[in-house]
Amino acid sequence: MKVGIIGAAGRMGRILIEATIANPDTTLAAAVDVPGSSLIGADAGELVGQGHAGVALADDLAAVVKDADVFIDFTVPEATVKNIEVCRAAGTRLVIGTTGLNDEQIAGLRAASEEIAICYAPNYSIGVNLCFKLLETAAAVLQDEVDIEVIEAHHRHKIDAPSGTALRMGEVVAQTLGRDLKEVAVYGREGRTGERDRKTIGFETIRAGDIVGDHTVLFAADGERVEITHKASSRMAFGRGAVRAAAWLGSQDKGLFDMQDVLGLAGDSAGWGKG
Repeated sequence: MKVGIIGAAGRMGRILIEATIANPDTTLAAAVDVPGSSLIGADAGELVGQGHAGVALADDLAAVVKDADVFIDFTVPEATVKNIEVCRAAGTRLVIGTTGLNDEQIAGLRAASEEIAICYAPNYSIGVNLCFKLLETAAAVLQDEVDIEVIEAHHRHKIDAPSGTALRMGEVVAQTLGRDLKEVAVYGREGRTGERDRKTIGFETIRAGDIVGDHTVLFAADGERVEITHKASSRMAFGRGAVRAAAWLGSQDKGLFDMQDVLGLAGDSAGWGKG
């Protein structure tokens, strides 16, 4: 599978280059970064100490969009929206790890998936996606007899909060319980908040240092509590998962998928393409 990386010179982009080169089922075929970057024209393999890969860093996705079977995009919402349209016009598949997309942008993504295959997930870690499935089970068993809180921590440079992964965890739990997260989510608490409403799902956000990504969902009842936790120690976990998704997406002509589909874990409330 020929893979292209968007945002290739960035921190996550370099990890994706490494993961693509390391995966026996994928070949690095294209690399794109922002116009004006001093690294444009550099060999993508040499950027990550992997030797000469024969892929020069380009500054225009449209110019190289046909060079790869699938592109991986971990950038920002505004850039991702444009990249979707370029890939849609070219008929090129797309793996999206960008977080912070609003409802309108997600609607555009869904529309594009009617013509090309797209994998869109808030987190490509295999462990996190296993946690999504575990959360379904926990919520189905514990039902309305617990208070539910989502606690997440990331590095000081992360620009969106709560994280896309935390929100997806909340959505999985809410959907399993038949709740609308937009109606029951509580983002932080301050002052005299009154007694907690058991139907709410709370979110707490920490931004500090170089934390790669910690997520815990707490189910607390009187006398006991259950915690489902995932801690990432390296971004390579996300890179390996995204490249695995890219290889899997090669067998799809069109449609909207997520890592639950890639891993064979998809359930009624698990995926972006399911509702």
